[in-house]
Amino acid sequence: MEKILVGLKRVVDYNVRVQVKSDGSGVDTDGVKMSINPFDEIALEEALRIRESGAASEVIVVSIGSSDAQQQLRTGLAMGADRAILVESGTSVDSLTVARIFKALVDRENAELVILGKQAIDDDNSQTGQMLAAIWGRPQATFASEVVLDGDTARVTREVDSGLETIDIDLPAVITVDLRLNEPRYVKLPDIMKAKKKPLEQIALSDLSVEAAPEIKTTAYEPPAGRQRGIMVEDVAGLIAALKDKGLV
Repeated sequence: MEKILVGLKRVVDYNVRVQVKSDGSGVDTDGVKMSINPFDEIALEEALRIRESGAASEVIVVSIGSSDAQQQLRTGLAMGADRAILVESGTSVDSLTVARIFKALVDRENAELVILGKQAIDDDNSQTGQMLAAIWGRPQATFASEVVLDGDTARVTREVDSGLETIDIDLPAVITVDLRLNEPRYVKLPDIMKAKKKPLEQIALSDLSVEAAPEIKTTAYEPPAGRQRGIMVEDVAGLIAALKDKGLV
């Protein structure tokens, strides 16, 4: 295998408490720490391990968005990716458009494997990998907790509602990863310095001739309802009475 494509999405760091703007127009990101989507970081770690095992020769990280996403791509390069591609878009793109962008890059790079996070922690759509596989006409293995390559096939253990499922798929293919697949490596300062010299290509979305999906508009954002204050009861009888008052029993 020559090339693996890995998607890296720029999201609000998972340790940050998300705040909605006062006018309800979106999430407030001013001064907020942004990071690689955690599932995508796991996807990159798996791609790096595959390359280090000798099963692939190059790992390419891809992000879609504004120039700010260069920060996340540089982090991916510091982890060990060989080069990066930023597809510049002035507006957010939905899952179908992202899938079409990756299909264009697959054709451009002749990639044999695309590894993505199973979902992004900002929109939680969990759609891009499945859509890419359909557009590409290649097999998919979603929610992977173990990946073993053997020549032109991959054995993938998937996390499903009933437990674990193991399937074999032919390459080229799309794999989306779950949290328990691996533990991403820690980025050291020398790796960060080396990453500054690695190639990061910027491509305008219009240059890929990708058809944008019908626009999906979010009309308003609002935070979840605040938790109500609990009440104290003295005994079981008081608990049952309180539950009856709320119509729960």
